[in-house]
Amino acid sequence: MAYNEDLAERVRKSFGKRKGLAERKMFGGLCFTVNGHMAAGVVDDKLMLRVGPEQYEGVLKLKHAQPMDFTGKPMKGMVYVACEGCKTATQIKPWLKRALSFVESLPPK
Repeated sequence: MAYNEDLAERVRKSFGKRKGLAERKMFGGLCFTVNGHMAAGVVDDKLMLRVGPEQYEGVLKLKHAQPMDFTGKPMKGMVYVACEGCKTATQIKPWLKRALSFVESLPPK
């Protein structure tokens, strides 16, 4: 499964030079980890976010967000953002902020 390289580059730009940031291939796409915890990724042409169980329902109410269900079963705490909601780095930053607020609350690996 391929992933959208342009979207991946916008995500990189949005993260900037964050300490503890790493990339690896995962879920047939590209995954961005912070301090060893998966925070975001790109699968096909969608932005993938780990927002955690507390934010999950609220994030799903936002325009362009949908459950992450690549296995056929939604993964609670994980969402996709449709390409229309992440066309620019400026659009991506608020999405990443939600993911970072969750993963930065976790102890470093």
